[in-house]
Amino acid sequence: MKLNRRNFIKEIGVGTVAASVATPLSLISCSTPAGKVEQEEEGPVIRIGEDIAIADTAYGKVKGYIKQGIYTFLGIPYGADTSGKNRFMPPQPPEPWQGVRPTVFYGPSAPQEIYSRASTSYGMFVDHWNYDELSEDCLCLNIWTPEANDANKRPVIVWLHGGGYSRGNGIEQDSYHGENIARYGNVVFCSVNHRLGAIGFTDLSAVGGEKYRDSGNAGLLDMVAALQWVHRNIAGFGGDPGNVTIMGQSGGGGKVCLLATMPETKGLIHKGVALSGSAVSGNNKKYSEQLGSYILKEAGLSPSQVDQLQEIPWENYLQIAHRAAAQMEREVGDSGMRRGSFGPVADGIHLPQEPFFSDRTGRMPDIPMLFCTTFHEQSPSRTNAALEEITLQGVTEEIRKQYGDRAEMIVKAYTKAFPQVKPIEILCLIQSNRLAVIETATAKLQQTSPVYMAWFGWCPPLFDHRIRAFHCLDISFWFMNTDRMYTHTGGGARPRTLSQKMADALLAFVRTGDPNCEALPNWPVYTAAKGETMILNDPCEVQEDPDREARQTLI
Repeated sequence: MKLNRRNFIKEIGVGTVAASVATPLSLISCSTPAGKVEQEEEGPVIRIGEDIAIADTAYGKVKGYIKQGIYTFLGIPYGADTSGKNRFMPPQPPEPWQGVRPTVFYGPSAPQEIYSRASTSYGMFVDHWNYDELSEDCLCLNIWTPEANDANKRPVIVWLHGGGYSRGNGIEQDSYHGENIARYGNVVFCSVNHRLGAIGFTDLSAVGGEKYRDSGNAGLLDMVAALQWVHRNIAGFGGDPGNVTIMGQSGGGGKVCLLATMPETKGLIHKGVALSGSAVSGNNKKYSEQLGSYILKEAGLSPSQVDQLQEIPWENYLQIAHRAAAQMEREVGDSGMRRGSFGPVADGIHLPQEPFFSDRTGRMPDIPMLFCTTFHEQSPSRTNAALEEITLQGVTEEIRKQYGDRAEMIVKAYTKAFPQVKPIEILCLIQSNRLAVIETATAKLQQTSPVYMAWFGWCPPLFDHRIRAFHCLDISFWFMNTDRMYTHTGGGARPRTLSQKMADALLAFVRTGDPNCEALPNWPVYTAAKGETMILNDPCEVQEDPDREARQTLI
């Protein structure tokens, strides 16, 4: 498929339907009868019908729609309902269906506590969360593709949403929308829903025996099942099962690292992109087993009654599990795990108990990976303008709560590394430090495939420029959604220009495992010695570990 990219950049927008454009007056024929001015009409933006956008899967035919040339299939089931006897169990295949199944709207989100959607919430304004039905029948995925049922083998991007391991869905933010990147890059884009929180990661193996062996990683095994579905079915949607890139942000970035170290995914994934999230280990097995015992006790059940946990309505079960986690924290101490202590478990079966990427047996994937974080993952002044006036002494006192007597040394180190920035930005840089991503990238260097590092520093004008390069901002740039996600970027030409550069780099990476492209300066492979990092901003440039000395004061 050929496409004039310069024209495309001018045309992408917020996803609304444009009205037909009248023929300029200078081109109207003098013979045109009054009142019957002819117009050059555009074709329909969306096409849907009995024989439009039909695709085959292993379980039956699906029917989506075509929007501006992109075939769109939403809410395709890749697994069975996870309620009842399937709760805590590994995912099961979906039931085959007869006829053609409509796949025209997003499937249910996994049970969870959703973010505030109040009209007074700035978080809702910025992210305008997309949530509809919550259900345990949530194993579904969405696909955007330039063509279905053709012979082309397009690279496939599988998007894993953020929200830690307890919140989110495959389209919770409009940044996740796959239409623009599918069209611009001639790729297939998929996004996935899977089990979350206590429904997806309650480890009952110690109290429930062999039947519940995999319960602590049920949500992770959902992702594996989605990748297996992609491997088996994506050719029918114009994709190449031999070229699949997994990509995620925040908790999704952690999921990329988890999947990249699982034996089950070898051959299913070929590249990985982790944005503002990473991982070098899963939850401690002994801790997760103990938490399962606390849950059983909180539910008033004995080990012989463990199956009754599958019968409790999910809303009630989440309450029980969270009460149990809080009680265990009071009695045992802080787990150091993610919210509610529910997340993938280093069980030695699906996830290694040794640090990730250290396997020498060849059982695990060894794939090129690209890591990116933002300058100001946390920007506390966004809704507190007074913090813009904080002094360096104020920054020192603020971080003293965490770093104690080292606070002054840390502030001096960051000020030396970044002499041109305001004190509030020094605070942001410290709170948003790169310790975790550097640890993960360095661990990944134990394998043979290349690693690339980026640091996103572009700041939008929103909230009087106080929002800065915040957590989640870069997603819309990678996927050419800066106008669609205007409450992140402000929209317009400036973010669109950087978005094209980043999309070009991403597309080069998903095709070849190397992000180098004409749009950016040469992007060297990351090494521990030099820390080569692509700075993504209005001007893009490579720097060698620009915060190394400052970052090391945090350890």
